[in-house]
Amino acid sequence: MPKVVTLATILSGLLAAGLGGMLYARDRSPAGLLRPDDKAIVAQGKIIYAEQCASCHGDNLEGQPNWREANEKGRLPAPPHDETGHTWHHADEVLFGVTKYGLAQIANMPDYQTDMPVFKDVLSDEEITAALSYIKSRWPAQIRQMHDQRNAMK
Repeated sequence: MPKVVTLATILSGLLAAGLGGMLYARDRSPAGLLRPDDKAIVAQGKIIYAEQCASCHGDNLEGQPNWREANEKGRLPAPPHDETGHTWHHADEVLFGVTKYGLAQIANMPDYQTDMPVFKDVLSDEEITAALSYIKSRWPAQIRQMHDQRNAMK
């Protein structure tokens, strides 16, 4: 029987690993690593998102149905990256780390199974930042502001 994994388990793993925004830091400004107001970066990110992310996370960042509940394989479906999901609850560096290295590595959960690929050998750091910047560019102003505050709490 597959182990049931919940969103709470994953989030507690992130917190236990001390990922309050201290890993993968490059920019300690309150605005963080992402550049959602840079039109060139966002345009590049839109292309990368369409090619690498949209097949699971949706063309409109809507994610997969029932993303908070483990599927028949015991894995969580792809969450939405729009304002209805939890992406904006995590500092830029955590989002970058999950994308580049995978949740299992950054949360020190080596047995965690996911359908999310690790992008360290697929995308450059700049491409990961661009894709994440595109995602953030789609959030409403209030959500972006709350995310900026999350980055400032590093």
